[in-house]
Amino acid sequence: MNIEWHGVETLSKKLLEKSEADFAEVGRKNIRDIYSRSQKNAYSGGNVPAEGGTPVDTNELRMSAKYRDDEMGYSAPYAPHVEYGHVTRSGNFVPGQYYLKKSVDAQREIYKQDLKTKLKE
Repeated sequence: MNIEWHGVETLSKKLLEKSEADFAEVGRKNIRDIYSRSQKNAYSGGNVPAEGGTPVDTNELRMSAKYRDDEMGYSAPYAPHVEYGHVTRSGNFVPGQYYLKKSVDAQREIYKQDLKTKLKE
């Protein structure tokens, strides 16, 4: 008995294209979610909500948040200092608020669930 498969390469290529597009879509959706959280969850006083957000004093940091395709970040020059901490001129250390990390951490389970849902389609 001899079985010949015709069109397998074409089918394989089409499935790969769909898969890449689907997973890119999930990634973009989750980056938008992180960006939205950065805009909605503004807070002050250094107490970062568990779901993340953006610390607000002058609103400059929140307004510097941008996203494009599968990237999101803050363009304010002092953003890394607020995220990771810094030393003041007097030598004191101001601890980081890890606001972006907390937003990413809050999104992690949503991202996993979105991927699982996309796989079932």
